[in-house]
Amino acid sequence: MFTYFVSKFANNKNKNSISHAQRAKRFSFFLAKIEKLPKPLTILDIGGTVDFWEAMNFNQPGITITLLNLTKQEVNNPLFQSMEGNATHLTDIKDQQFDIVFSNSVIEHLFTWENQQKMAKEVRRVGKYHFIQTPNYWFPIEPHWVFPFFQFLPTSLRITLTQRFSLGHIPRIPSYEKAKEQVNEIQLLSLSAFKTIFPHSSIYIEKFAGLSKSFTAYNW
Repeated sequence: MFTYFVSKFANNKNKNSISHAQRAKRFSFFLAKIEKLPKPLTILDIGGTVDFWEAMNFNQPGITITLLNLTKQEVNNPLFQSMEGNATHLTDIKDQQFDIVFSNSVIEHLFTWENQQKMAKEVRRVGKYHFIQTPNYWFPIEPHWVFPFFQFLPTSLRITLTQRFSLGHIPRIPSYEKAKEQVNEIQLLSLSAFKTIFPHSSIYIEKFAGLSKSFTAYNW
């Protein structure tokens, strides 16, 4: 039953899932925004994959995408390039080097508020525009473990659950230290916190059942 719920609600690879439908709707909003910008365009996707863009059926002339991850990825599509880098310290990228910095559900994976501030600062530095998405801390279903109110549980209980069960997108991690690291990695942001690190951005709010499921900061 839980596996079925995860597939229907949170599996982005399932094109019939709620999560995929909402991601596609958000991406349509992004496409409408970039139509207003002159081509050619360069996009830096922090934490991105070719699979994501292909799942969104993206194929627009005059746009090139650089995928930035902790390790360089192999890409065979000529629209894409790949580079190694750390979102909190983009040392190899010049100021305003990219037209758009794009990121989907990455900024909550940085362990600390300080690192989230650093990423936001780098996003604003290296891109003329940005489109940065993150889940809402206050949404009742935690999006990684896909478990109701998981983010509000005591840290010790979250670690124990991670050690004992595979939940959502997080496989069972028997090791206490590795489970603790996984729990500490995810630091969801509230709307007020997100606005703090993107103070001059507009916020696209994604709704589900009348509740705010995620936020996207954009500045054009």
